[in-house]
Amino acid sequence: MSTRNLVIVESPAKAKTIEKYLGKEFDVVASYGHVRDLPKKGMSIDIEHNFEPTYEISPDKKKVVSELKKLAKGAKTVWLASDEDREGEAIAWHLCEALGLKPDATKRIVFHEITEPAIKRAVANPRTVDKRLVDAQQARRVLDRLVGYELSPILWRKVKPGLSAGRVQSVAVRLIVEREREIEAHEGEASFKVTAEFELANGNMLKAELSERFETEEEARKFLESVASSEFSVHDLTKKPAKRNPAPPFTTSTLQQEAHRKLGFSVKQTMVLAQRLYEHGHITYMRTDSVHLSDTALTSLAAYITKQYGREYTKTRQFSTKTAGAQEAHEAIRPTQAGAEAAGEDANQKRLYELIRKRAVASQMTEAALEKTTLTISISGVEQTLVATGEEIKFDGFLKVYTESRDEEDEETAGIMPPLEVGQKLSLAIMRATQTYQRPKPRYNEASLVKKLEEIGIGRPSTYAPTISTIQDREYVVKGDLQGEEREITTLELASGKVEVRVEQQAFGADRNKLIPTAIGALVTDFLVKHFSKVVDYDFTARAEDELDDIADGKKPWNKMIAEFYAPFHKTVKEAENVSRSEAAGTREIGADPVSGKPVYVRMGRYGPMVQLGSTEDDAKPHFAPLPADQKMEDVKLAEALELLRLPRIIGKTAEGEEIFANFGPYGPYVKFGSQYVSIKPDDPFSIKLERALELIKEKKKQDADKYITVFTEEGIKVANGRFGPYVTDGKKNAKIPKDKDPKKLTLEDCQELLKSAKARKKRKRLPKPTI
Repeated sequence: MSTRNLVIVESPAKAKTIEKYLGKEFDVVASYGHVRDLPKKGMSIDIEHNFEPTYEISPDKKKVVSELKKLAKGAKTVWLASDEDREGEAIAWHLCEALGLKPDATKRIVFHEITEPAIKRAVANPRTVDKRLVDAQQARRVLDRLVGYELSPILWRKVKPGLSAGRVQSVAVRLIVEREREIEAHEGEASFKVTAEFELANGNMLKAELSERFETEEEARKFLESVASSEFSVHDLTKKPAKRNPAPPFTTSTLQQEAHRKLGFSVKQTMVLAQRLYEHGHITYMRTDSVHLSDTALTSLAAYITKQYGREYTKTRQFSTKTAGAQEAHEAIRPTQAGAEAAGEDANQKRLYELIRKRAVASQMTEAALEKTTLTISISGVEQTLVATGEEIKFDGFLKVYTESRDEEDEETAGIMPPLEVGQKLSLAIMRATQTYQRPKPRYNEASLVKKLEEIGIGRPSTYAPTISTIQDREYVVKGDLQGEEREITTLELASGKVEVRVEQQAFGADRNKLIPTAIGALVTDFLVKHFSKVVDYDFTARAEDELDDIADGKKPWNKMIAEFYAPFHKTVKEAENVSRSEAAGTREIGADPVSGKPVYVRMGRYGPMVQLGSTEDDAKPHFAPLPADQKMEDVKLAEALELLRLPRIIGKTAEGEEIFANFGPYGPYVKFGSQYVSIKPDDPFSIKLERALELIKEKKKQDADKYITVFTEEGIKVANGRFGPYVTDGKKNAKIPKDKDPKKLTLEDCQELLKSAKARKKRKRLPKPTI
């Protein structure tokens, strides 16, 4: 038996960092994440025997497990050092099972930061694997497998092949779909907001607003005309001291939100960057819903602030975690060393580290002392008054280091009020009555969706990023921009005693980088809400999280929780098998073709929303046409459908005699000749002329000629110019060309040799339609 200790962690980066602190008696190796899981095919859950799962060593981990077994067999003691949350506990348990380790003889250590004191403290205080945490994670895995395995085939058969449903992902999609429908149903009432600008003696401008709004242009005009010769003066001036408190240090969700707002990072990107910072010992564990800071952290932060900014900026405070069902008592995300002002291997890691450090430092600084001023301006001849507000920082406190960003629905912060006195006359520069419309609630972006999921108790820190990635990978949601629509805005301006009217076109409803439901996302949501309401019920999903917490606390057996869910769920699945495919696909008859008399439908097809002429029961095969990307299924009228059914449209022939067709496809409008497709954006397939089509075809052929260096036609192999340089392709694989090879001199044999070792290309995803 060896005298050495074997420590198993998840990642090589983590292993390398920990090995520095443990000395020569310890070997630190990586399991590269999970080594066992439920097989990808088959349910692998014995429903008749307490939902017992059958696990297997993942195919890509067999070699890793084999090597770990050899190392474990020769070690004096095996230490399992996976992450401290439930998933980390499950990894440790699976390692015991896969490596044949005795739980009583295997030491489990946990730490929330990878620093020398934390690692040595963990080694001095080992425990065994906590089966309660394992059971909680196992219950989540089994629950999600049952939902996915029984519900997804229903969607395949009834709606569209390749779809999937998930306990948390389906609820997230429902939130996005319902918000989109709220926005579409919103009828923003118009009103006129009156603002005024006064020119002060020192050249400053004072901005004020009328508290009353006018419903019509006529009312706004009458008011402006009534004050055209009025005098304006300071009627009242009140100043009140105020304080602004710093935000708590980051939890997983607040880090994801702030990194999105301040740095533009996606939720997934934030977690990948944070993982790297954690593994290299720069920050504490990044999956946490706690805002608590350790006594050591409080002391070191206070010392740093006092040294850097002075004692008057230091205020030690402990925040309490208010999140319902918060998991194990983790610490908030913070730098492991308060004085380390920079860390990270690349620019984005450094930016995220700076954000985490500044937030943690600011949380231990004094409040900002403010003075809030409210100014009331009287108008001679009318009862209405104007109000201006200001805010002046008397002592910056934590604002010296960090200012929390705002959500888009938050009000703007007031500016500094210039010095004024009661009774002081004011000179009006301009007064405007601007037409405004009530805005609907904003669409979700990744950050606000995380905030909403946390508010209603759905998911936990480890689930936010994969949930948001999954709903986009499944093409239920797309992240993108919306152009909005033009709307006339009327502005009345009073200047020099005269009222003038100005009408401008402004874009309304435009959005950037938002989560937008696709047609299939909306259709699946409707199907689940109607037939599986419990699965996508917000309260039920939140209660399931609470029950998982109970399992982790040892208050409830995991298979009892699964049994209580499964019986009614399975019954609903059986009932849903009777739902017609027509109903599930959202099929709607919108009229009849006046020529053939055949019915016209709009429905979801294999490749997305489409219109259909004729029934599948007819002798003749129905005719189909895809909907354009900006066309919503529920808005399609008969005339529009009949126009679409004219496609594909023959517009002429190429010089070689090939017919040219115009049509819509998954990637937009196109023309086709032979087996080749050419995008015609922004042209319309209904109106494009032959000359224009031939022009676009000529451009495409020229691009193709420039793209390909050599073509081996019979073998289907090409040497091409790509965005990252020349490469070899056979349509299935792409192979890089070594720098010492001249692409123009490659033989067929050279190309075949390069393709042998190349990986198969990933299947290109069909773009979904961002519409419901």
